[in-house]
Amino acid sequence: MSKFVRPAAEGADPFGTARLRRGVVGAWATSPARFREDANAEEDLVLGGYRDRLVVELAQNAADAAARAGVAGRLRLTLREGVLVAANTGAPLDAAGVESLATLRASAKRDTATVGRFGVGFAAVLSVTDEPAVVGRHGGVRWSLAEARELAQETARHSPGLGDEIRRRDGHVPVLRLPFAAEGTAPDPYDTAVILPLRDTAAADLAERLLHTVDDALLLALPGLEEVVIEVGDDEPRTLRRRTDGPFTVVEDSRDGVDGVTHWRTAAASGPLTPDLLADRPVEERLRPHWSLTWAVPVNAADSTPARPRTPPTTPAAPASPPGRPPPP
Repeated sequence: MSKFVRPAAEGADPFGTARLRRGVVGAWATSPARFREDANAEEDLVLGGYRDRLVVELAQNAADAAARAGVAGRLRLTLREGVLVAANTGAPLDAAGVESLATLRASAKRDTATVGRFGVGFAAVLSVTDEPAVVGRHGGVRWSLAEARELAQETARHSPGLGDEIRRRDGHVPVLRLPFAAEGTAPDPYDTAVILPLRDTAAADLAERLLHTVDDALLLALPGLEEVVIEVGDDEPRTLRRRTDGPFTVVEDSRDGVDGVTHWRTAAASGPLTPDLLADRPVEERLRPHWSLTWAVPVNAADSTPARPRTPPTTPAAPASPPGRPPPP
């Protein structure tokens, strides 16, 4: 897969991936409709609103990990030789995290003050890879379309209905539902690395385009992040850092040299959501009845007058809701 990750040694499975796989394939064999449901859910996320959110989702995961550990968030995004690696500081991968990554819409973050939304964002990695992996200080987990397909087809030998469903999808199976144990390391001084061997040239082009779109807005929207380093091929690494200077939030972007320092005036607001506003929302949204919003305006440092922004006007925390539905809180 990459120099950072490899299949775990036989018997090494600190996060219980074998148990997770047994539960999933057992459910598929008993109810092929469950396989169809899982496959549809994953496909909707990959082809829908999360396709172009790969870098944002990796950054959100990094910010959440830093918040859980109470440390400054640092993220390094490296694209070289057909592999995208996102290395971050913060809380390491654990069994609950692995289970949430492998269980669509059942995040381990639901009881914490994080920006991610119910475990769906990680599916964005499937827009560029068939073999994602996450490794940390205490072990790792990986996924493989080829191995997942082989396991599903083996199970289908005793479940004709499952075999029919797999054939309807030309052998494609929901990758993230079947995790495997992995061994690997995060590059120093980071605690966790997401490793994405890119599927093809189109995937590499998408990843590179998304890396080049990173700007101040990412650091302003994710206050848990203080630094993002971007490395693409042999290009000079680009570093964005956020700091506070009196009333200003200052973002420094090494790509623009002396012109890469932007001063922002920010204001944040938050509060509770009343039950009536969440009455028609999913259960786990109702369990987090609060909202938060940050305004940021670029200003001239000398006199605090507004300056022309160089970023998009908004950075949403999740894709838009389906037509006719209010946006997620």
